[in-house]
Amino acid sequence: MQLTIADLVAEAHDVHHPIAGSLYYEEQKREARRAAAHFTRERIPKFLGYFANVLARNPSGPDHLVGARATYVDLSMFQVMAGLEYAFPKTMARITKKTPKLVRLAERVAARPRLAAYLASPRRLPFNEADVFRRYPELDAA
Repeated sequence: MQLTIADLVAEAHDVHHPIAGSLYYEEQKREARRAAAHFTRERIPKFLGYFANVLARNPSGPDHLVGARATYVDLSMFQVMAGLEYAFPKTMARITKKTPKLVRLAERVAARPRLAAYLASPRRLPFNEADVFRRYPELDAA
């Protein structure tokens, strides 16, 4: 599952660098718009639908993706959800209506005492346009 999360993160990054990571976003805007349309329409729903199904099928209950205790996979899913909500807020508002248990998982992870303290601290760097998850409003589907 962690590798599938890594694939999702790589695809999210490649939306704004569809030709080459060595080129600036501004040099590949037209291609990024095309990549974003595909990513927001098809890939995000497919990935999140997969994880929502995994969560629903967990024999230990829908509190974690794997097993009965929190794992790094849950933490990674929280980060992916937060990053996608930053980068594609319109898309995520639409898609997360169909994956409420996945949203609740991310909220539970964020509420864990030590993680909540970190998230509220100045050590937590905000998302920005020099990171993996970048917000370019023109790439977010309505």
